[in-house]
Order: sequence, then structure tokens, then C-alpha cells
Amino acid sequence: MSAITAPLVASLVGLLFVVFLVIEVLRKSPGNELMDRLSRAVQTGARAFLKREYSTVAVVVAVVALAIALAPLLAGNPNLPLGWRTSVAFIIGAVVSAIAGYVGMSIATRANSRTTQAAVDGGVRGALGVAVSAGAVMGMSVASLALLGLVAVYWIFREPAIVNGYAMGASLVALFARTGGGLFTKGADMAADLVGKVEANIPEDDPRNPAVIADNVGDNVGDVAGLGADLLESYVESIIASMALAVALLGFGHVAAERLVQLPLFIASAGIIASILGILFVKAVGRRNPQAALMGGTYVAAVLTAVASWFIIRNLGTSFTFGEKTYSVMGPFYATVAGIASGVIVGFVSEFFTSGKYRPVRNLAESSQMGPAITVTSGTAVGMASTAVPVVVIGFAVVIAHHFSGMYGVAMAAFGMLATTGMVVAVDSYGPVADNAGGIAEMAKLDPSVRKITDNLDAVGNTTAAIGKGFAIGSAAFAAIGLLTAYMVSAGIKHADIADPKVMAGLLVGGMLPFYFSSMLFGAVSKVAFKMIDEVRRQFREIPGLLKGEVMPDSATCVDISTRGAIAGMLGPGVLAILVPVAVGFYDPKALAGLLVGAVVTGVVLGIQMANSGGAMDNAKKYIEDGNFGGKGSEAHKASVVGDTVGDPLKDTVGPSINILIKLMSVIALVLAPLFVK
Repeated sequence: MSAITAPLVASLVGLLFVVFLVIEVLRKSPGNELMDRLSRAVQTGARAFLKREYSTVAVVVAVVALAIALAPLLAGNPNLPLGWRTSVAFIIGAVVSAIAGYVGMSIATRANSRTTQAAVDGGVRGALGVAVSAGAVMGMSVASLALLGLVAVYWIFREPAIVNGYAMGASLVALFARTGGGLFTKGADMAADLVGKVEANIPEDDPRNPAVIADNVGDNVGDVAGLGADLLESYVESIIASMALAVALLGFGHVAAERLVQLPLFIASAGIIASILGILFVKAVGRRNPQAALMGGTYVAAVLTAVASWFIIRNLGTSFTFGEKTYSVMGPFYATVAGIASGVIVGFVSEFFTSGKYRPVRNLAESSQMGPAITVTSGTAVGMASTAVPVVVIGFAVVIAHHFSGMYGVAMAAFGMLATTGMVVAVDSYGPVADNAGGIAEMAKLDPSVRKITDNLDAVGNTTAAIGKGFAIGSAAFAAIGLLTAYMVSAGIKHADIADPKVMAGLLVGGMLPFYFSSMLFGAVSKVAFKMIDEVRRQFREIPGLLKGEVMPDSATCVDISTRGAIAGMLGPGVLAILVPVAVGFYDPKALAGLLVGAVVTGVVLGIQMANSGGAMDNAKKYIEDGNFGGKGSEAHKASVVGDTVGDPLKDTVGPSINILIKLMSVIALVLAPLFVK
């Protein structure tokens, strides 16, 4: 089976599985008329936001695509590996990312009320089955469409340098989707919690709260569509980093390079099949312990991919020489396993620091009895402590992968971590569906036992989301290192000496960028939340009978506030991520290498800390809501709600966006490297 046929077949099998899952979800009952109406309101809001977001992003994509197409003409060098072909690959990457996000969001918004009704009819197992199927639509769409698009670009152009444009397109859309969706959801979520739960003392997802529908819309555009674009980009770039390095280090047309380019495509094919089996495992065994089922499915997919990788590399791999060192045929296998193992360890560490089953979250919940300041301080400490093991593990994995396969091995380790992207995204995307299901149960005034089931699934979803973010940021470190190496080779840079003042300046600026980027996003979230809080307070104050439940709130205005704020807030950080590497690259290619290293070092640590701090604070709140330390309405609960509003933008807006930042800058550097050569 050729390098084109295998991924083509696997992609189509994955898409057929998506169709099967969609039919399965849509056959479920959406519940009573009120539940269906609430679900449709969320669908309408999500579609409206994505339409406006994609319309804005399309303008940026068109401008960048035109610049890439005209680059050889503007540079006066028709032999540059840019031009219209790279531009087409760039557009395909952007379109594939947008389609995957839209498909996943569409099914997630239709699955929310169906998950609620499944909780009524079939308890935990029934609700878990629907939510996992909906999440799997996102997961398998991401993996299958990403691989299908990559194969199409590779087959059409047959030149890995052109394929880099595909990664850049996916990365650009991912940045805007993640930041825009995160800004939307967290502005609404903070307002709904602070005004509704703390000030008005009404339950979470109470239908009287005008920000609730906007919050539910945000769960889908941020944590489903945004997440899907995020991990699609990680998946694509981990594959392309391997392909780019094989060609950059061995030379285009080299027999060994051709085989090394094909290896990740075959392993990606195996990863799709393994992800399907992992999803079926979750659906088969999920009963009273959803977290064990979801983690079990993740491990099953990882082990199956590792076994398949052994057979693939043993039969299709080749020994190769980089510089003066020769690597064995099985070297890429050991590198891939190092990536898979490090991903599992990073995932477990994220689970330990964010799950209510373990001491960090329980201690955080206990500390909330002392007030919100202690909650936020302790939550920040939990996230900071959680960085130690993942960073050390990633460091060891880089060393091991490099030992067995050089820099190509480092890129393969990144891909190993994300070879089961279909499964990783599935368990991550199921969380927002469960969260929305709980909101519908509350707004439809169903029996409290239904909300208890959905809250249990939602708490697990926070943990699996933290695990998914851990996979994403870990793979970002690997992929960025691989892309950086490929950039240096393409730009003719043999060494980037830190004694060179330009390299040192680049390191310092690169180290600063994730913090400045985060500041822009935090500021944008605050602006959206400020306007939303003001609007919710206005409606509570000015609409007669609203707090008594005699009239319905004006949710459409809240959705519009989040939409306009998110679109405005995502542009600044996005433009920063595009322009800085271009400007520094034209100034000095070595300074750009330093900038990329600095951004990776601070970005990886900051991303892990924010994701896990946010996840811990969210689940500390849910642990208290389960009846611990006074339960709902207690002082500890109010403090934890404040902590959660701090943690939400950390884990859902800023943290996940940082890993896209470091990869987008790296892939821009790689694509534009020929322009920077002096």
C-alpha cells in the first residue's frame, strides 16, 4: 500500500465513522419542547458567531495567501519555493481547519439536549454514550480531514516545501478560532457566574440569567470548534515537521528522505484506526466511572498505535545518516514511542492536578473556606507545581528521540504524542456537550438527579480537557523544535550562538512574547466580561419580573456582545503572531532562531501552568458543589466561583492559545525562510 493509498483509505474510513456517529446522535430524542427550543437557541448563536468569525478570518487568509503568491515576484527571485502553489496549499489548510471546526460544532450543539434526555432515560451510561459520540465526531473529523487534506496537497504538488503552506493555513485559522472562541465563551461565563451565582444568588445555568445562553454558545465555539482547530493544527504540524526535516537534512529526492517522509503518513493512518477502536472501547465499558472509561480509551488507542508503529517502521523504514552519525531502521520507532509515553505521562500529571479524585484539587477546595484570594493564590500554585514533571519528561523525551533518530526523531516524538488525535479530541470535546446538557437540565427544570449526572460528566470533562491541553502544549514543544531545526537548515544557519548579541536579543524578545500575547487576550476577555456584566445587571434591574421568573431574559443581546467583543479581541494577538516573526526574520535570520527558542521555553511552561491552574480551580468549585465544605451557597462555594472565573480564561482562552502562537511563528519562519536568506 503506497504512502498515498494508506492515509487516503484511513481518512475515508474515519469519515465514514463520523457519518455513523452523526446518525447515531441525531436518532436520539432531543427531549421535550422546551429542551429542544433551548438547544436550538444555542445552535443559532453558535452558527451566527462562526459565520462572523470565519468571514473576518477569510479576509486575513486572503491577504496572506496573496502575499505568498506574489512573494517570488516581489523578491525578484522566481526560483523561491513559494508562489501560487504554496498559496493554494495555505488556503487548503485554512479551509480544512474551518470545515472540521464547523462540523464538530454543529453536532455538539445538537447533542446537548439529547445528552440531557439520555441522562433521563439511561442514566450515566446513556448520557456518556451520546456525549462521547458527539465529541468523537469532532475528534475523527479533525484527524480524518486533516490527513485527507495533507495527502491531497502532497499528491498534487509532490514537494514537501509546498506542503509547509498547508500547515501555515491550518495554524493561522487555529489561532483565530481558539482566541476568538475563547474570548466569546469566557466573557459570557464570567458574567453568568459573577452576577448570577454570586450577586443574585441564583443557580448556575438558571433560565433567568441572560448570559446563560451566551455561555452555552461559547462552550461550543470555544471548546469544540476552537479546540478542534487547535489540535488539527498540532496534528498537521507534527506530521509536516517530520517531513520537512527529512527533506531538509537529507535533501529532496534522496531515497532515505522519501521513505522518512512517508513514515508519519502511514503511522497517522494507524492512529485513525486506533482512535476508532478507542472510542468504541469507551462506548462499550462506560458505566458508573466515566473518567476511567475515557482514560482507558485513550490508553487503548495509544498502545494500539505504538504496536502498529513497530510493524510499519520495521517493514517500511530505513537506516539513514545525518552529518557523521548513522541511525538504525528502528530509530524512529523508539522516538515515536518516547513521544507517546511522554504524552501519556503529561496527561496523567494533568489528571492528577485537575481531578477532584486527588489531593491538589481537594486541598484547593478546602482552602476556599478562607476566601477568594486564597482560592486564586492556591490555584495558581497548583498550576505552577504541575509544570515540573511535564517539562522534565518532555526534556528527556527530546534527548531520547534525538539519540535514536536525530532531529527527525524529535519531530516523530511530537507526532507520536498526537498520532491518536482523533481519540484525544473526542474525549476533550465531549466535555462541552456534557456542560451544555447540564445547562439545559437546569433551564428546563428537570429532576435534580439529572443535573447530578451531567455535573459528574462535566467534572470529568474538565479533567479530560486539561489532559487534551497537556497533549497540545507538549506536542507544541516537540513540533516547534522540529520546525525550528527545519527553518535553520532552510535558511542556511549552521549555528545560532547565544554569544551573538542578535541571537540573545531574539531570545529575550521571544521569551517575552507569550506573556505580552497573554496580556492582550486577558485584556480582551476583561473587556467582553465588563460589557456582559453591565448588561446582565441592567436586565436584572430594568426588566420587571425577570428575577421572579415571570418573563424571559434578552439572551440575544448577550450573544451579540460576546460576538462583537471576541471578533475585535482576536485580531490584535493574531496580527502580532504573524508580523513579529516576519519582521525579525528580515532583520536577521539568526535573531529569528533565537526568538523562536525563547518563545518555546516560556510558552510551554506558561501554557501548562495556565491550563492546569484553570482546570484545578474549576473542579475545586465542582467538588464543593458536590456537598463538600458547605456545598452550594456556602462561603467556600462563593470563593470557589470567583476562583473559577479567574481560572476559566486561563484554561480556555489564554493557555491553549499559547501553544498555537509558538507553532504558528515557527511554521511562518519555515515557510518564509527563503526570503530571509541574505
